[in-house]
Amino acid sequence: MSVSTAALDSSVCAPLPVLGQDVTVPLVTGGEVTYAALDYAASAPALQRVWDDVAAYAPYYGSVHRGAGYLSQLSTDLFENSRRTVAEFLGCRADDQVVFTRSTTDSLNLLAAAIPAGCQVFVYETEHHASLLPWRDAQVTYLNAPRTPGQAVETLERALADRDPYGPALVCVTGASNVTGELWPVKELAAAAHAHGARIVLDAAQLAPHHPVDIAELDVDWVAFSGHKLYAPFGSGVLAGRADWLQAAEPYLAGGGASRKVARRADGGVDVDWHTTTARHEAGSPNVIGVYSIASACKALTEAGFDTLVAREQELVRRVREGLAEVPEVQVLSLFGDDAPRVGVISFVVRGWNSSHFAAALSAEYGIGVRDGLFCAHPLVRTLLGSDPQDPGECGAPEAEPGERSLNAIRVSFGAGTPDEHIERFLRAVSELVRQGAQWKYRTEDGRCVPDRGEAVRTV
Repeated sequence: MSVSTAALDSSVCAPLPVLGQDVTVPLVTGGEVTYAALDYAASAPALQRVWDDVAAYAPYYGSVHRGAGYLSQLSTDLFENSRRTVAEFLGCRADDQVVFTRSTTDSLNLLAAAIPAGCQVFVYETEHHASLLPWRDAQVTYLNAPRTPGQAVETLERALADRDPYGPALVCVTGASNVTGELWPVKELAAAAHAHGARIVLDAAQLAPHHPVDIAELDVDWVAFSGHKLYAPFGSGVLAGRADWLQAAEPYLAGGGASRKVARRADGGVDVDWHTTTARHEAGSPNVIGVYSIASACKALTEAGFDTLVAREQELVRRVREGLAEVPEVQVLSLFGDDAPRVGVISFVVRGWNSSHFAAALSAEYGIGVRDGLFCAHPLVRTLLGSDPQDPGECGAPEAEPGERSLNAIRVSFGAGTPDEHIERFLRAVSELVRQGAQWKYRTEDGRCVPDRGEAVRTV
């Protein structure tokens, strides 16, 4: 298969500068090559703009909300201005709150801890574990994987129609699948939820980095996402949306910052008056740099022109899908079909290949980083692969020999910082591996498929 650079070049915009774009990695076959980071769905590389903003702030580092000194005051202003920037980026309503967390997982666990007693939760089996698993203290209804967006809405409407109409209810749904990249009908699902007296939280971990998210326009009650998928460093996340459930709940963490007043009682106990603002769920010293990096990323994406970035990414999606379609042995995984709109996240399996072996060969022989496994969405990937829930397979390399069929998949993901050359190299590598086989022997070591440093299988 021949892939021309001209076919990949998009006139709409160039990729945004990201950290690591010039990093070289060794090849098992000899020499080095510039690393092709195609694992954005796990963690996107930080934008250079974000890193520069953080570096400029670093000398002025100070504890927020707790100091009268200049650096503390400056850091407090930066922290709260970042909150306003994120609210604007998400199209928050006037009375919405933006709470800073550690990640999407942390955000959804915070919300799970804040839902009212007796709340019924409705969640599709297609969700990432971050939105599938936090609802341990609620009555949960797991919805089967739909095969069309319309079926997703119909399934939810039927489930909500059968619920207790007088108690609180919450629907949790992804905006874009972390396995297939397909966009879900969020606005229609929100309308269905509200028509039946339920609320809805949007897991935007894979949507926000690839597509504008507007809380008011989508009419969702909450949005959760992670900084490390939005071109910011690890360790920060957001839960944004309605304040009432959050204000009524016990603080997510008890400690300094969450408490407005603490006093000893005559009987020796302690009385606590908790904050009703965002501080209620932000106990402890916050990750100011992480928060600022999210705000910087929001600004960078907005200033670059999100619509333009989306158009370029869609061109890359088109080229990857067309390139994979030229290899008969490749099966792309999909819930909603080939025509479904999607972001730059594509999972596939290769007939005759163990997925971990294929991903290891992409890395060791071509310097391409992808992901293999079940992508912390085990029920969804098993459904897409048509496997039994008891069949082997897990997140990470299975204990299988190269060449054995695996019940895992390979995921390639990309975004605003992906150069055209990385897509070209990936498609060429897939074609060569399928047509010619791997150049090297591989083995499973500590749960990972790695090159065997012995003799090559074939010569180039």
